[in-house]
Amino acid sequence: MTAYVIAEVGGVKDAERIAAYREISTRAAAAGGGTFIARGGRTTVLEGDWKPERIVIIRFDDMETARKYYDSELYRQAREVRAGATAKFNMICVEGLADEEKGQ
Repeated sequence: MTAYVIAEVGGVKDAERIAAYREISTRAAAAGGGTFIARGGRTTVLEGDWKPERIVIIRFDDMETARKYYDSELYRQAREVRAGATAKFNMICVEGLADEEKGQ
């Protein structure tokens, strides 16, 4: 089943390091079979008190492929570059629905 890596980024402290992180993480996602489906576009809170500054969503074929991306040497380098460059960085991986579950 498809998997989605979702990242919330906020409070950029070092724009140069974030630009370098973005370049490396883009290459890591492509090398790992990921496709960006949202990358910092406009957000609207529909419920609750969530105030995301930037949301990134990357689609992978499955959870295992998403985890390989996260654990890859290239993404490890990206994480090192990003360390301390933002006040907030949260990332999760969510498994998508099986084809027979879609629309239910």
